[in-house]
Amino acid sequence: MNVLRSLIFYAGYFTAMVVCGVLFLPVSPLLPLRRRYTLLNLYNHFIIAWFRLTCGVRYEWRGRERLPDGACVILANHQCEWETVFLQLLKPPVCTVLKRELLNIPLFGWGLRLLHPIALDRSRPARAMKQVLTQGKQRLEEGLSVLIFPEGTRVAPGQRRRYNKSGAVIACRAGVPVVPVAHNAGERWPGRHWVKNPGRLTLVVGEPIATAGRTPEEVLVETEAWIEATLAEISEVPRPVSNATKAPA
Repeated sequence: MNVLRSLIFYAGYFTAMVVCGVLFLPVSPLLPLRRRYTLLNLYNHFIIAWFRLTCGVRYEWRGRERLPDGACVILANHQCEWETVFLQLLKPPVCTVLKRELLNIPLFGWGLRLLHPIALDRSRPARAMKQVLTQGKQRLEEGLSVLIFPEGTRVAPGQRRRYNKSGAVIACRAGVPVVPVAHNAGERWPGRHWVKNPGRLTLVVGEPIATAGRTPEEVLVETEAWIEATLAEISEVPRPVSNATKAPA
């Protein structure tokens, strides 16, 4: 049953990508950035709804009312593709930090280019860090929020990876809050398998974490502690035990 549901989902997924690409991409460069987000995010709205409809997923979203009015840095755990789609809708317009290779995907990558992401060459980590810090601060000053996955890559449910502090550094330098987000999307949309799983998908938005007068290390420790505690609450897969949460150098 899950295989059939997943096949139906991907039929709609790729059809929507082609249709939206053909209809929206020629028009989008002519629009102001905020209206461009509104148009291209119609695809994201469809994918989120189509996934729920075809794969038997029940959404539970908590804390969206906690989002601040102004620009912020959103730090979320990264398990699969679902959150990269949904978090574009959480507080648009949002600039996403992503790997440069995604921009080369036909239609999908072309649309990403139009949304002014921060695209990194992960084979050059020192240059990538400098790029994140410089461009991230610029995007915040332009009024865009910045979305960063501090784990740096997809991490399967039940596993942990060291958090990177670049998002906390950007937020502290720009004087904007960090908004932590935790979800269990990888349990419904496995990151390395195409068959989807029915069930509850929970996403929780935490209280904004102030950065004024604080170091990035302090902000990151608080952010990671909240995300991991929330994941332990909402996840069906047990979380690994950690004796201490330390900010990476």
